[in-house]
Amino acid sequence: MRYAKTRTSKRKGFSMKQARCWLLLTATLLLSQTALAQPRKPTGQQPATPPATAPASGTAGGEIELDEPNPGTTPPASPAGANQAGANQAGAPAAGAQAPGGGVGGICEIDPSACPKLTDVKALAKRDVKADVYAVQQIYALRRHRIELLPYWSFSFNDQFVTHQGPGLGINYYLTNVLAIGVNGTFYQPFNYDSDFNFQNRRATRLAVPLNEYQAGGTVNFTYVPLYGKFSGLGKFLFHWDGFINGGVGALRTRPIAVIDPDNRKFSYDWRLAMSVGIGLRVFLNRWFAVTAELRDYIYVEQLENTEVAATQEAQRDPSTWFGQKQLTNDVQAQVGISVFLPFSWEYRLPK
Repeated sequence: MRYAKTRTSKRKGFSMKQARCWLLLTATLLLSQTALAQPRKPTGQQPATPPATAPASGTAGGEIELDEPNPGTTPPASPAGANQAGANQAGAPAAGAQAPGGGVGGICEIDPSACPKLTDVKALAKRDVKADVYAVQQIYALRRHRIELLPYWSFSFNDQFVTHQGPGLGINYYLTNVLAIGVNGTFYQPFNYDSDFNFQNRRATRLAVPLNEYQAGGTVNFTYVPLYGKFSGLGKFLFHWDGFINGGVGALRTRPIAVIDPDNRKFSYDWRLAMSVGIGLRVFLNRWFAVTAELRDYIYVEQLENTEVAATQEAQRDPSTWFGQKQLTNDVQAQVGISVFLPFSWEYRLPK
């Protein structure tokens, strides 16, 4: 009986020792698996140090760079540091923290007008861009408050039987750079020319048409300069030009030429009311001297010679029988001359 109890207690002690060995072996295996799961550090390599964070905006010694992009969010602080920052600044957002709208705080929170809105960026992206750049040059020759002296030579353009030509002079005062008021006068009397063919044809065929000659004429004009520019010529030399139109009212002193009955008729000069319109071109050689060409139409009512001869000698000498019909006449004349602007120089007045 005593032997049986001793044998039973020995078995229990052996079982306890065997259980302790298994527990120790299991713990050893678990610890070895945990150690194998962790990556090994190479020998001789120092652990990487975390990158230094930039000083927060608003701290002592820090600078705000408005042009730099978003540097990114800062690494999370330790719980102790976060608690301490929360205690120091209750309710204040951390520097560099992401704003609720997805952007980064800073200057946009201080001055929202300094940062473009998303809707404004979209509208600007859809806006049409005019890529052309125009360079506007100063006017080569200013005309405002200057006097233009315009000597010219005039000759008729549309009368095939008699030529009306002669010298003339125009004077214009420019109220602005494009508008002027002036006068011009032309002297024709010594230069009226009847062609020899016309004279011989009248004598041979006894056929004639009424002719007229001019003594002088003059008009008061308004000139407008709507065009100006430049062109290249003579190598690299630039010619500046302007185009002008004018119109006015004046008078012509004319008379019929006695070609139907020259033995008995003799006419005197008389004034005719005339209107004038013209177009011209001026090419500048320098800032006060230019060459001018103009085409002008003088419109007036002309008194013509009577194409019929009275039956009696006494009636033929009566001046009332010399005059025929009155006809609306367009006397188109070409005028070529030069322009001299006074004073010769000026100073540009630019806006401040």
